[in-house]
Amino acid sequence: MTTPNRSLQPLDPDAAQLEEWLALASRYVQEHLAGLAVAPSWNTEGAAEVAARIAAEPLPAGGRPLADVLQALDPAIRASFTTAGPGYLAFIPGGGIPTAAIADLIACVTNRFVNVDVAAPGLAEIERTTLRWLAELMGMPKGSNGIFTSGGSLSNLAALVAAREQLLGEDFRGGTLYYSEDTHACVAKAAKVAGFPKAALRVVPVDARRRMRADALASMIDADRAQGMRPFLVCANAGTTNTGAIDPLGQVLDIARARGLWAHVDGAYGGLFRIADGGDALLPRLGEFDSIALDPHKCLFLPYGTGALLMKDPEALRAAHATTVAYLQDVTHGETLGFTDYTPELSRDFRGLRVWLPFMVHGVDAFRAQLTEKLALTRWAHERLAAEPLFEVFDPPQLSVLAFSARPPAGHRLDANAFSAEVMKRVNARKRVFMSSTLIEGRYLIRICVVSFRTHEDRLRDAVEGLIEEARGLAVEG
Repeated sequence: MTTPNRSLQPLDPDAAQLEEWLALASRYVQEHLAGLAVAPSWNTEGAAEVAARIAAEPLPAGGRPLADVLQALDPAIRASFTTAGPGYLAFIPGGGIPTAAIADLIACVTNRFVNVDVAAPGLAEIERTTLRWLAELMGMPKGSNGIFTSGGSLSNLAALVAAREQLLGEDFRGGTLYYSEDTHACVAKAAKVAGFPKAALRVVPVDARRRMRADALASMIDADRAQGMRPFLVCANAGTTNTGAIDPLGQVLDIARARGLWAHVDGAYGGLFRIADGGDALLPRLGEFDSIALDPHKCLFLPYGTGALLMKDPEALRAAHATTVAYLQDVTHGETLGFTDYTPELSRDFRGLRVWLPFMVHGVDAFRAQLTEKLALTRWAHERLAAEPLFEVFDPPQLSVLAFSARPPAGHRLDANAFSAEVMKRVNARKRVFMSSTLIEGRYLIRICVVSFRTHEDRLRDAVEGLIEEARGLAVEG
């Protein structure tokens, strides 16, 4: 027997090397977390140069010390939006709690395959149990379950395909689906991927608070059916990403039930606020819908790429996605292989562990307290800005998004939109907080989203006071 060529085995470190690597990675992570409170909320200045240096790197033939690699990586991490920091109030913040990172380390190193039950029965059950917990938290009936996904885009797609299979069958010509004009673009994209033409999409108008108009929905469905179309799905919003608007869930559900449509909720941003104190009143009858898309990487503060789709009838997912895979015949268990039969993905990472482990370590009450605080902080910001003559709040917050504009005094050189944009630009330039904007019916609105578990009263006060200071300063410039 020949001696193994060590040059062919560089990927498996010995115990000492692994310990050194883990220590280096741990030190890097600890230093990163320790600096988040004082780090700029965004730092893309010079990012183009950083990207250019990375692009110029040739593929290394030999390895480098991990310390050197981390040193090369660090500028790219720094030259970016600080999405995990307390001052990130733009778009939808991303938390990245450390317990989820620990779960990912374990999942990646053990590298178990959970999409086929026989390959890892206990781990598959961890995912099923965690999904059941999520369904319970959403108020769904016993027997509800689902799948973990990469996020709302895939969750909405899988739900749409399940509804198509159940209500339209293989020939889905004439099928129509309904969603409000403020629904996330991923729903229209899902319809396109699922094979529906633009002519099948019905965009329902919204009211003054950007909520789907139930009367318009009913009229549109009835008109389509009278024309021989086949209405099959309505997607309601449990918190839009634009303004946090919540569609009238109970009315939408009643309309769908009365007309035989699949009732789906895009709760990717807002659905998990049902966990918060008073969440059931905020999102009434949420658990009665046929399916709910959630993004734990938003309101459970987990790493990006952690989504979930919950189904009242999980078998509807299997009917839409199950297939025969000959080379997996050795691991067929009963009538199903496992999650492979319920999801568009055949191979995927063990996402469920990064939800299960934080629930086990922290308990759900820790998440409930955080989400309750975010709602209270957003209401406080609304009250403070609404009391300022130079600001006009678009709408009282329905969840944790606050949209508002800065109003210039009479005769100012800037119009309302330009004034708001300049105020936000000046506050963001401080890099203590980072906000984004949106445009609604031609009106420029500054937008604050309070989701990060690291955002507390001190940082939101910085944002509000900064806005007021900059608006007052700009006002006197004329």
